[in-house]
Amino acid sequence: MNIVCLDMEGVLVPEIWIAFAEASGIPELKRTTRDEPDYDKLMKWRLGILKEHGLGLREIQETIAKIDPLPGAKAFLDELRSLTQVIILSDTFEEFAKPLMRKLGWPTIFCNSLEVAESGEITGFQMRCPQSKLTTVKALQSIGYETIASGDSYNDLGMIQASKAGFLFKSTEKIKADHPELPAYEEFDDLLAAIKAAL
Repeated sequence: MNIVCLDMEGVLVPEIWIAFAEASGIPELKRTTRDEPDYDKLMKWRLGILKEHGLGLREIQETIAKIDPLPGAKAFLDELRSLTQVIILSDTFEEFAKPLMRKLGWPTIFCNSLEVAESGEITGFQMRCPQSKLTTVKALQSIGYETIASGDSYNDLGMIQASKAGFLFKSTEKIKADHPELPAYEEFDDLLAAIKAAL
């Protein structure tokens, strides 16, 4: 039994924080897990910037409402879900993901949650579990699934390397150069063909 585990941002939808950096005019917020391997450090740094600028959940959600999936992402996901089980494993938050899941036809997503004050200030975040993507892939394997995984960032490498087949998708030149053993694709058709071959 196979199950495909996909990253969300950078793979199926644009990077939320990059879109918000552009909308808010705060270029520092463009830093993502493609640049910073330590997610906890990255999120604490982001929350500090939001606090400094007096920005909260509402402003980020207004930006997210204008984000559409990457061209071809929904068709790719629809076809993949007709072939096998698919779970999106993301380090994003439920409060960010919901409008995007609607646009993708409500696929299953495992992600994290934010701590939000009544004022709308994001005061913290709750991670589902440590190393959530790798931990989830190992848990799925422990209940009889063979995993196939794809993502674009440092925090995807664990689940990709632990799976029976794993692929980089729309990744950075540095990550691709550091991991030449991982097949890397840029187009949904090519990724779909590679996953089909691994099923």
